[in-house]
Amino acid sequence: MDVPDWVTALPRVNASLNGLATMLLISGLVLIRRGNRRAHKRVMLSALAASILFLACYLLYHFALWHYTNEGSKAFTGQGAVRPVYYTILISHVVLAAAVPVLASITIYRGFKAERERDDNLVREKWDRHKRIAKVTFPIWVYVSVTGVIIYGMLYHWPAG
Repeated sequence: MDVPDWVTALPRVNASLNGLATMLLISGLVLIRRGNRRAHKRVMLSALAASILFLACYLLYHFALWHYTNEGSKAFTGQGAVRPVYYTILISHVVLAAAVPVLASITIYRGFKAERERDDNLVREKWDRHKRIAKVTFPIWVYVSVTGVIIYGMLYHWPAG
């Protein structure tokens, strides 16, 4: 059974969504450092939306690929020294990707909770809690997004694709 074009297009879509999430995350960092909380919130929620859309397309791709080929993923064809590099990136990406939904959810929840607080004594404490988890979440989320693009490049374009 031939794989439809929409299925073969999904890896490009996924890499694009990962790239978009990376740009939004970095923009969110710049915005909060400039003190623009409102824009930071919008951009970070957009990064979450891009990541959720990525996950949906990623799962759809692997399900559809399995349906049409009885194989759930594309094998890495690189040889030599690049193989351990690829698998190191892939394994770290997969392990950390499992943490991103949990960390992002906690970070966003704490941001919303701090935003709703009206007691001045609690506001600082709640923002501090949000910032502490964000300092863990941000680099992991960026790493996962960037390595997602790298993995796509290595699978589909390295060197023969």
